[in-house]
Amino acid sequence: MEQYAAPINKLIEEMSKLPGIGRKTAQRLAFHILDMRNDDVVKLAQSIVDAKKYIKFCSVCGNMTDKDPCSICSNVKRDESVICVVEDARDVAAMERTREFKGYYHVLHGTISPIDGIGPDDINIKGLITRLDEKVSEIILATNPTIEGEATAMYISRLVKPMGIKVTRIAHGIPIGGDIEYTDEVTLVKALEGRTEI
Repeated sequence: MEQYAAPINKLIEEMSKLPGIGRKTAQRLAFHILDMRNDDVVKLAQSIVDAKKYIKFCSVCGNMTDKDPCSICSNVKRDESVICVVEDARDVAAMERTREFKGYYHVLHGTISPIDGIGPDDINIKGLITRLDEKVSEIILATNPTIEGEATAMYISRLVKPMGIKVTRIAHGIPIGGDIEYTDEVTLVKALEGRTEI
């Protein structure tokens, strides 16, 4: 193992704690930071501190924001009859990039996963239920197509349907540009189930 001065080793150690960053990548990042101008390093460090200090969860939808309520929840031009339920804040950003969805969101901050000891009370389902009033006519479940995402979608569906609110699930299937021969069986089944008339 290569030995560096203690501050470099500490920087590498901290960088390697980030998801998807191994020791080699952590070393590259650490040395890149050391090669940066001092004022750029200060800006980087300050942006990390500021994000941690000022970002909070929206009290309405649970999205990450620096203002409460978030810019989406405070936008009165959005369609209040539809709420799209997602697993985390990154999913909101992905949906917003499409510029197609005009309703509101609800962020669960995870999925039900009994194996990991995560039940319905451990994610933001209660917050969703409290938002459901006579204005809401549809809930779109946009959890990931994993076992946990499917279980969470089914759980929420069973809670919401008796309220007379339409519950839909985003379609899953073969991505644009994908080859059928390389597609797994579960994805093919979902694609067949979600087929539409043309």
